[in-house]
Amino acid sequence: MQYHKPENFEDAVAIAAQAQGLTRFLAGGTDVLVQLRADIAVPDTLVDVKGIGGVKDITRESDGGWRIGIAVSGAEMTEHPDLGRDWPGVVEATDLIGSTQIQGRATMTGNLCNGSPAADAVPAMVAVGMSVSVTGPDGTRRVPVEEIPAGPGRTSLAKGEMISALHIPPRGAAGGDAYLRFIPRTEMDIAVVGCAVNLRLDGDTVAEARVALGAVAPTVLLVADAADALVGTTLDDKALDALAEAASAACKPIDDKRGTVKFRTHVAGVLARRAAKIAYDRARSTRT
Repeated sequence: MQYHKPENFEDAVAIAAQAQGLTRFLAGGTDVLVQLRADIAVPDTLVDVKGIGGVKDITRESDGGWRIGIAVSGAEMTEHPDLGRDWPGVVEATDLIGSTQIQGRATMTGNLCNGSPAADAVPAMVAVGMSVSVTGPDGTRRVPVEEIPAGPGRTSLAKGEMISALHIPPRGAAGGDAYLRFIPRTEMDIAVVGCAVNLRLDGDTVAEARVALGAVAPTVLLVADAADALVGTTLDDKALDALAEAASAACKPIDDKRGTVKFRTHVAGVLARRAAKIAYDRARSTRT
């Protein structure tokens, strides 16, 4: 195995582009090191990105949004004094990844690039409209988060490309987000269904909304029909019923030991209703 610790992204992607065999980037390491120890995936080239400047920084951008370094851990996000006030759903979703010990290492970037359909952070990232900077041999481009997953264990990133930053848009007034999941145990389990809702109000009326589902398809789903069910309503029972119906209709799950197709489809609608109520209440509380 070749181990590299570059000092900038240009060197990191150059190493990855020229490497032969399996290449992995090491940020938090909670997936890579476990897979390596279990002989699930043994990289020929391991690129440790923790020495690159800015990868541990949480920065407020000039437009009011946030730039999250690719090696920022879930614990660091949870402990940040302002990030959770803007985007509580994103922080809560990341906080659900693993145990307290894992929280000290696990990153949103790793959760995204691992390619798990049941990743907790990814539906929340998609619902709030996050994007990522992708750096490769041809430079850096901005990509919506929902375009990164390509299937279980796969991403759309080409050889030599890596995520170099995460971007959360400005929160703005009268907005709220929430993420909920169903798991068999009370903690430290994989989501059977996950649902994230982000919305913005005009008065008491939902003016904008995004709804994302996890663990019910090969990749996270951004459900436009579910968002449409909320827009123009005051989140009354009729709107919530339409939301639940749209969320369930979008599901394309599988039967496995954690849940059946029928169960997952039903739970998606239930969680969508609950997450929407939380997001709506949070949005009302932020109105100025």
